[in-house]
Amino acid sequence: MPVFRWLNSLSTSLQKSMLFRPTRLKTDYAFKFSQPFDEIFLDTPDGARLNLLHFFTEKKVRRGVVLFFHGNRYNLQHWGKKHHDFTSRGYDFVALEYRGYGKSTGAPDEKLYYQDAVQVYEWLRERFPAEQIVLYGASLGTGIAAYLAAHVRAKLVILETPYDSIAGLTASLIGLSSLPIQPAFQFPNDWHLAQSALPILIFHGTADRVVPYNSAVRLRTVLKPGDEFVTIPGGRHSNLQAFDLYQERLGKWLEG
Repeated sequence: MPVFRWLNSLSTSLQKSMLFRPTRLKTDYAFKFSQPFDEIFLDTPDGARLNLLHFFTEKKVRRGVVLFFHGNRYNLQHWGKKHHDFTSRGYDFVALEYRGYGKSTGAPDEKLYYQDAVQVYEWLRERFPAEQIVLYGASLGTGIAAYLAAHVRAKLVILETPYDSIAGLTASLIGLSSLPIQPAFQFPNDWHLAQSALPILIFHGTADRVVPYNSAVRLRTVLKPGDEFVTIPGGRHSNLQAFDLYQERLGKWLEG
């Protein structure tokens, strides 16, 4: 089929440009948010510099911290606004800026993203016990959160608008049940979640045009008893927080 030849001919660099859509920031850019936060830089063993934002809960009951991995677009000025759903529930919120995004140096790279996530997790473990750390991934970031869920201890992992894998996502987007070739990037959420002993909470909307619902729903096969897949009727890729069902189930898992 012509589509197979087209997919096979895509270079790694072109696949990278389609998957990763960063917006850079100048090093002297001043983040603007209504809630107190710290800006942090971590140097990696291979010489990259990672930018993080740490928002602090103002609640008297402090439940822990959410380690957040964002989607494939924009930067932390956009994604940092998501802190409210968590700081309002007694959690600090730490968001990692990926290599090639915002103020972080380097270039997008799947394996290095995994390594960076482990480094940030270890940095966070110096400040919080594992049982108070919630791993949270949104869209592309579900691939990084799922990887951590298979390799570290934490309270739970929450995935917002996830995919089963990049191959499965691509197949869903072009109307196939599976992809006959292997893309340059994997992000195998299905495999990583199958290896995880952590409690898993998944949110996905039925009207998502970026990550089709059928790509996410395949993750149900790797869920354990007690895990939850929350379907939000009419939910799109970036508006799940506006639904009462999202807020109710998120609150139940984080505060219950």
